[in-house]
Amino acid sequence: MARAMFEYTKTVLEKVSFNLELFKKELEKAVNRLLPYEIKELYHWLQDFTSNKPELHKCMALIENKKRSL
Repeated sequence: MARAMFEYTKTVLEKVSFNLELFKKELEKAVNRLLPYEIKELYHWLQDFTSNKPELHKCMALIENKKRSL
């Protein structure tokens, strides 16, 4: 079940990536719902996903802060 949530999170983030505010809101939800190892995995996925989307780089701070506290 947890894996399904992780995959669903990636799908949602891909779909809302056109809007910075929606992306940020969904990323915050994901960070609060996912397991610690999934947050680390999401961080690596986000690095790759946002590599050609500089407008989304600002959101990386949300997950970096949470990742550090794990």
